[in-house]
Amino acid sequence: MRKVAWFILVASVLAALAEVFGLHLPTMSWAYDLSHKVSWLQSEIGTAESLGKFVWFGYAMSVVGIAVAVLLLIKNPVGKEMLPSTKVRLNRFKSNTRGYVSFWIILAMILLAGLDQVVVGKRALFVKTDAGMYFPAFSRAVYYGKDFGLTGDKSSAEADYRLVKQLGDHTVLMPLVPFDPTQDTVKVPFVELEDKAGVLIGINGSAMNGSVSTLYDGDSERRHMIYDYRKGVKQGLVVGRDRKGVPVYEARYEKGALVDDSETYSGEEISREEFLAAGDGKLCKVFFHAAPPGKEHLLGTTPLGSDMVAYLYGGLQINIKAALIYIPMIYFIGVSLGLLMGFFGGAFDLIFQRIIEIFSTIPFLFVVIIFSSLLDAKDRGLGLILLILIAFGWMGMTYLMRTAAMKEKARDYVAAARVSGASTPRIIFTHILPNTVAILVTLVPFSVSGIIMSLTALDYLGFGLPSEYATWGTLLKDGLANFSKPWLVASSFTALVSTLVLVTFVGEAVRDAFDPKKFTTYK
Repeated sequence: MRKVAWFILVASVLAALAEVFGLHLPTMSWAYDLSHKVSWLQSEIGTAESLGKFVWFGYAMSVVGIAVAVLLLIKNPVGKEMLPSTKVRLNRFKSNTRGYVSFWIILAMILLAGLDQVVVGKRALFVKTDAGMYFPAFSRAVYYGKDFGLTGDKSSAEADYRLVKQLGDHTVLMPLVPFDPTQDTVKVPFVELEDKAGVLIGINGSAMNGSVSTLYDGDSERRHMIYDYRKGVKQGLVVGRDRKGVPVYEARYEKGALVDDSETYSGEEISREEFLAAGDGKLCKVFFHAAPPGKEHLLGTTPLGSDMVAYLYGGLQINIKAALIYIPMIYFIGVSLGLLMGFFGGAFDLIFQRIIEIFSTIPFLFVVIIFSSLLDAKDRGLGLILLILIAFGWMGMTYLMRTAAMKEKARDYVAAARVSGASTPRIIFTHILPNTVAILVTLVPFSVSGIIMSLTALDYLGFGLPSEYATWGTLLKDGLANFSKPWLVASSFTALVSTLVLVTFVGEAVRDAFDPKKFTTYK
């Protein structure tokens, strides 16, 4: 616990210092990122001439993190030994090889997701130019294309570091996956085809059938001529477009030969001969989004043009963030209320039982549909979805903790605590709660599975997060709507099922470790 406390302390301090100096750190700056995005989590400071923003929520989270870390360090001084019962449970957990290995895999996934823009992102980690060195991924400052020599419409927009790297004039270090999970439409990939003895060979090694294009300057976004091939030769209509994408040329081919008097050209800026010679002449198969796996995009692209690996990574981050917020909140509400109901009983217990019954009868999906219909998609952020899930997610464990409290309050150690003058909060949270920890620990992995499945289901039904969030449910919906593009559903299904199976294995190992039939506090 001391290691965890030191990690929280260092992360909280670094996040605050990074914000002061205008830096952006992986994961540690998440609370500050949220403050910058949500207007009511920040306040305006300064004068009318120099008005600035104070992201109070981020600093508040840093203060909370420091306080929690200090409390853990105080509660776990140097030299404090683990309880014998805890050692037995830990050894029993390690003896379950499947669950123990799954735990380390999940921990590795969490650490990987925590690296954030170091692993996945469109902003360069490091850029060296004649003017100096830049760290765009770690800075809140926005650099423009003109700062790195880009011209045209790229100069006034945020720098496209993938394009800057292609220029070769600067030293550019990109993340492992140089694409953002969303809001980063990548270029359409293409494959250059080979002509053998007058027959064009497709990517499967046989004669080409389908649409083939020539490009302007090797740019798949600007197609020059679009041919239709049958059995490796040109067949049917061919359409030519100028550099602006406007169709200006048409012709027809029969068995690879141009049909007489079938050519029409409507271009005005250049002649027909100049237009026909304008492209690079290389015949390519262009894959429109969602594009299949290739060298540049290992798992292909999504229907909206995002890199699949980056999108899956973003979905993993969303699930981890949701679990880290959802689990503590529902356990705080459910455990506290359940212990109080079981300990006090009487009217207090009856009133809250009726409240829980009322909440239980409210159809959860209908509530989500109502909120979704009242709000635009862009307003349905992660916070709102989690708020709805928390409002309905705390009731299950309340009855479990109520039953445990009713059983534990009749034990001799509770009577001894009362005789010694212990207060009611001390009896409940210092004596009864630790003896019900087995229930809580065994429920956590299955609660994690529940939140992941809930988010996936809502996104699949279209009532979840907007398109600016990368979610596995949305990807699964797109995959089931496009069975001709199996990499979509295969990737989302594999990521979802693999994560749930790992969590389930960990849950089984935890359940075995805390099995009261094998070990109890009173043995």
